[in-house]
Amino acid sequence: MSKKKILTIPNPILRKISEPVKSVDKEVKNLLDDMLETMYAAPGIGLAAVQIGILKRLIVIDLSKVGEKMEPLFIINPEIISKSNELISYEEGCLSIPNQFAEVKRPSACKINFIDYEGKKKEMSANGLLATCIQHEIDHLNGILFIDHLSKLKKDLIIKKNKKQNKEIDRVIV
Repeated sequence: MSKKKILTIPNPILRKISEPVKSVDKEVKNLLDDMLETMYAAPGIGLAAVQIGILKRLIVIDLSKVGEKMEPLFIINPEIISKSNELISYEEGCLSIPNQFAEVKRPSACKINFIDYEGKKKEMSANGLLATCIQHEIDHLNGILFIDHLSKLKKDLIIKKNKKQNKEIDRVIV
């Protein structure tokens, strides 16, 4: 396993649509393992392959807290088959938009079809934080960022803060 570099805005790759995975082979499993290591190191609770520059429909998620048993979820070629009408709001952040957070309303529950780490077709229902995380990561696969769910004013403010933060990081004092 190896940790990968996480792409951040305004990298144009983050706006591209990811391609379905044709088969779950050793290469795909190695990539999923690398994604998991990258996500844990960041640290985050979800990561889509596009965030490390690979346009494949792959997601890793783990909602376990520090000190708890890790429970990684590997999601390949996810498709949302239903969403609840009830909305919930979470303060979302994103590894591709570091240190920026905003309240985002999403359906409180969803049901997905996907392929697991072993290549088996699965169906899963999720609610609460897991449903939010799944929807956030599937958005990534479709070139959508959490800031796209915000008003233009809030989105522009986050983009401006991110640019300023990046300029500060690039500065070197000798």
